[in-house]
Amino acid sequence: MRKTDLSEASCPIARSLSDIGDWWSLLVVRDALSGTTRFSEFQRSLGCARNILSARLAKLVERNVLTVAPASDGSAYNEYRLTEKGKALRVPLVALRQWGEDHLFDAAEERLSLVDKRDGLPVARLELHAHDGRTLKPEDVETRSRSDTAAQDFPDETDDTTHLGGC
Repeated sequence: MRKTDLSEASCPIARSLSDIGDWWSLLVVRDALSGTTRFSEFQRSLGCARNILSARLAKLVERNVLTVAPASDGSAYNEYRLTEKGKALRVPLVALRQWGEDHLFDAAEERLSLVDKRDGLPVARLELHAHDGRTLKPEDVETRSRSDTAAQDFPDETDDTTHLGGC
């Protein structure tokens, strides 16, 4: 079955999933955020087939999430390094991690924890905040077309009057 191309969708979530949405790609980015750089390291960590890993790495390079560079140790190997776009995936991956911790593990089940390197304490829970600092709940937000929102709300962007498709 062929995947639908969502790269031109008006919904930012759909476009994001089109760019990096399959699980192997997200796991590659997870490992890259932890310092993995070489093909063999990714393969050892992920345990996926070489052809699958190769395809995901190529797509992430094509989408400017990763870049390929000569190995930092001067060897003949190449390394995959996160671009700024790739590094920006840290927050969504932490949100996904925290969602998984909350909903996919039993209370007593062993799991890895995300901690601050400086003091070893757990990373604070991510929260959605309003422009004035209020914590927002799901019922406090809605999606609107740019044309339904005052121009001053998005001063650096043009109006987008396309349908959001349930985004």
